[in-house]
Amino acid sequence: MKNLKVIVPFLAGVILMMILFFSFRSCLNPAEKTEKSDYYILTNQISKMNKMVVLEQNTSSMQKTKMGYEFFGKEVSSNSIITYTKTNAQVSYDLNKMKMEVDSVNKKLIITELPEPEIRITPSVEIQSLDDSFFNRISEKDIKNVTQKAKTTAINSIDQNRLKGEGKQQLMENLNSIFVLAKALNYTIEDQTGKLGILKL
Repeated sequence: MKNLKVIVPFLAGVILMMILFFSFRSCLNPAEKTEKSDYYILTNQISKMNKMVVLEQNTSSMQKTKMGYEFFGKEVSSNSIITYTKTNAQVSYDLNKMKMEVDSVNKKLIITELPEPEIRITPSVEIQSLDDSFFNRISEKDIKNVTQKAKTTAINSIDQNRLKGEGKQQLMENLNSIFVLAKALNYTIEDQTGKLGILKL
């Protein structure tokens, strides 16, 4: 019974010392807690970011192709094909290929790799009318050639440099939420790719 009376206060004292020790220890490392918290916030936001940035352009055009039938060097009949072309142009960035590092000690958000823009141009050609003649029939080969020519014209009409520029602007808007958050947490943004010009933001 006497031993119990001695042990109980002793255990109480040990528990009290442990509580005081861990409380004091936690008070000594607020910076470490902040680092871990900031790191979690940034990495969590990066993981939630939309992984595919896509910018689309849609255009349309009509084209008339005339074909003549000659006899002894003179045109005796002619026909024409009118085509309607719809073109979808896309520039996309796959952000799964982007690499970012969060340096919580030096408070830096480092972009080490960016995806290259991927451009896809898809023309769709419809035959609107065929002006056929008895002497000069329109063949399947003629239709195929005219259709291919319309597709080539549509692809060449897309300004790919402008499309890339607009796609990069869309990419920056998508990344902006990360940059704003990083700056709010007093992180500096380091672009090791040299492609974004982030330091001017």
